[in-house]
Amino acid sequence: MPSENNIEVVAAMKEKFENATGVYFTDFMGLNVSEVTDLRKKFYSEGVEYLVVKNTLVKLASKDLKIKELEDIFRGPTAIAFSYQDPTTPARVLKEFKKEHDLPELKALIFEGELMDKSLFEKISNLPSREVLLSNLVGGLNSPMTKFVTTISSPISKLLNVLSSIKETKQT
Repeated sequence: MPSENNIEVVAAMKEKFENATGVYFTDFMGLNVSEVTDLRKKFYSEGVEYLVVKNTLVKLASKDLKIKELEDIFRGPTAIAFSYQDPTTPARVLKEFKKEHDLPELKALIFEGELMDKSLFEKISNLPSREVLLSNLVGGLNSPMTKFVTTISSPISKLLNVLSSIKETKQT
């Protein structure tokens, strides 16, 4: 019979899987306590939740995801990074951390509800953040409108300049 605490952990994990836009499974073996603490701080500063939970509990929580390939991931120690805003944030944090420590190893990643191939990690980690993409979109949308307004107003301002100069020549 499962304990009350384990039932609560499984329910909380299910909720995290449902709400997360990006889920990254890592093997943190080889990192000492201070390095793991440093990694947690980096994740926390970026709004990412980084947890170590028993594999059996995560298996139970992830069964509702209906991703059969996840079962192979839960061998050995596994830490999970949950991102609820930008699914690329954990990839960027892991990439920066791995430059200094060569660890942790990525086991798998779920991006927007889909299990992705680990080979896509490098591409995902190089994607700009959501805010940068949105600002680029706004800038791209704004540019044609600005050019259109300039094009439309240019002949009118030229006409006003000509009329102003004719008025000045007639007054003198």
